[in-house]
Amino acid sequence: MRLVTDEDPYLWLEDIEGEAALEWVAERNAETESVLAADAGFASLKERLREVLDASDRIPYTVRRGVFLYNFWRDAGNVRGVWRRTTLEQYRKDSPDWEVLLDVDALVAAEGEKWVWAGARVRHPDYDRALVCLSRDGGDAVVVREFDLANRAFVDGGFQVGEAKTQIGWIDADTVFIGTDFGPGSLTDAGYPRTVRRWRRGTPLEEADLVFEAETGDVAAWGRHDTTPGFELDFVSRWLDFFRSEIYLLNQDATLVKIDVPDDASAYTHRRHLIVTLKSDWLGQRAGSLLAFDFDAFLTGDRTAEVLFTPDERTALAGHSWTRHHLILETMRDVSTRIEVLTPIPGGGWARKPLADVPALSAVTVADTDPDVSDEYFLDVSGFLQPSTLHHGQIGADSQILKQAPARFDTAGLAVERFFATSRDGTRVPYFVIGPSHSDGSGPGPALLHGYGGFEVSLVPSYDAVTGRAWLERGGTYVIANIRGGGEYGPDWHQAALGADRPRAFEDFAAVAADLVARGITTPAMLGAAGASNGGLLMGAMITRYPHLFGAIVAQVPLLDMLRFHKLLAGASWTAEYGNPDTEADRPHLRALSPYHQLTADQVYPPVLLTTSTRDDRVHPGHARKAAARLRELGHPVLFHENTGGGHAGASDNEQSAHNKALVHTFLWRHLTQPVRSATG
Repeated sequence: MRLVTDEDPYLWLEDIEGEAALEWVAERNAETESVLAADAGFASLKERLREVLDASDRIPYTVRRGVFLYNFWRDAGNVRGVWRRTTLEQYRKDSPDWEVLLDVDALVAAEGEKWVWAGARVRHPDYDRALVCLSRDGGDAVVVREFDLANRAFVDGGFQVGEAKTQIGWIDADTVFIGTDFGPGSLTDAGYPRTVRRWRRGTPLEEADLVFEAETGDVAAWGRHDTTPGFELDFVSRWLDFFRSEIYLLNQDATLVKIDVPDDASAYTHRRHLIVTLKSDWLGQRAGSLLAFDFDAFLTGDRTAEVLFTPDERTALAGHSWTRHHLILETMRDVSTRIEVLTPIPGGGWARKPLADVPALSAVTVADTDPDVSDEYFLDVSGFLQPSTLHHGQIGADSQILKQAPARFDTAGLAVERFFATSRDGTRVPYFVIGPSHSDGSGPGPALLHGYGGFEVSLVPSYDAVTGRAWLERGGTYVIANIRGGGEYGPDWHQAALGADRPRAFEDFAAVAADLVARGITTPAMLGAAGASNGGLLMGAMITRYPHLFGAIVAQVPLLDMLRFHKLLAGASWTAEYGNPDTEADRPHLRALSPYHQLTADQVYPPVLLTTSTRDDRVHPGHARKAAARLRELGHPVLFHENTGGGHAGASDNEQSAHNKALVHTFLWRHLTQPVRSATG
């Protein structure tokens, strides 16, 4: 059996819309549908999941823009969704009176395009116009159209941009910063804008004034106008790679002043402050710290920092949000959230106090604030078995519950526990177990282990009604592994699994799998694993490195070919995470990491389900296609499903999402409750 080498026999499957490739996809989809969608319980499961996604009593989360609260909403009657707004007074009601601004379903019907809402940039501080972004069937590339909020209509002759991975933002009523596809040389190798231009209303886009250029090998360039009254400033930046950037103050005379912070730090201005989040040690402060400087003094060379947060071995920064006079700080201690309020003290220093009590093993998120006007905040609290509760308050006053989501699945007999597994190098890896208690001697049962482990993304407690209905209600146990590569313990936790050290993340995940078995929660035959995107790479590693630990594996929109990922769509932007296959230093470890290249005929693999989307213009569908073809060639049990739309999310609407999720859970339940491996999957 031939090995996959640089002469890849399945390169033809990278032709996204190629006739032969799409014919192959159709054949694989038909196979998968005949096995999974024909299952006796599939239709009812899909219907119950669709109920969750379409439920009219979900919390409609909002963003304040002036006097209005804006929301985008999908349900059974609004398949593609409506962009709408209401007032806080109305929002307090069980059934608010919403003003519909844009009906995407009506737009789809009128224009014959499968538009998917991709957000809007409402002009501040007048809130009279918006730059609406629309994606064709879910891709990252968008078209941009100016929208009149008073008339609820697109502006004839307004700002319009054709399909591209555009970055655009308001400067004033008649000017925007824009980076888009201007033709040859205007994009980086990763496919993002390389230039920032100032575009004035009524002038051709191609005549927009160039104000900044990044290098072709950078990830992207961007420009931003700070509209805070009294603190209006312009900034431009080049993303050197996924984690490093250079930021410049753009003066009115077009000169640039570099903001002299480490290139791996994130930095922005808020009123008189320069706020810096460290990814490495600087000025005597640890990586993961949050610092505040007086911006004017900083520009003159003063590096006196006010330390807003310092991490320790168990605590990391989770996020922060401004109100008019305060800073709300979210931190994690062993992946359980805490929240407090910091207030600058005249003359220097910051006072701090707790904002809210958070239940153990839960998560709290600042859903929205109004930083230019008031000390209002919206706070969302949820847990694995605790539906979301949305609180509204003013700092310094009592808060009230605005909205509370109803329970969507039966939690009787279920519990949440946190354990720690010991990885190969002795690192303690936290993980959450949600499911029936095993202390009553009931023995092991089916379990599903989920992980991500990359890009400093943290997996925190949250209420997932789909998993609740599809897995927990049926007696399954759900497990989330907080492995290295994520951000659960700050930058060091992430950097421990970068590049050639990526196997640390794989070892952590395998350690959790083994620990679940050792505790009697499950057995290898009853343990499944699932992950998406970078988590799909993790699943590929489980297939090739630890197949004996699992009874079934699902990889969704995965990265699997680590020797060509940088040549496919946005892949060039991820070399800082994985390494660069074109360099002699990185290619050997990337070949060893690459699941596609490690598949062999003489290994026993668990049944595999690979899913992707034809319209995913972030992670190329060729990763999943080629791996499925290779597994089939080698005689291993594999099923493949490719949704024609949906982009990197894999689905463009709730119908597609319910179908995809029902396929995944049907596949897992079949194999983990009746663990018989067969060539049909």
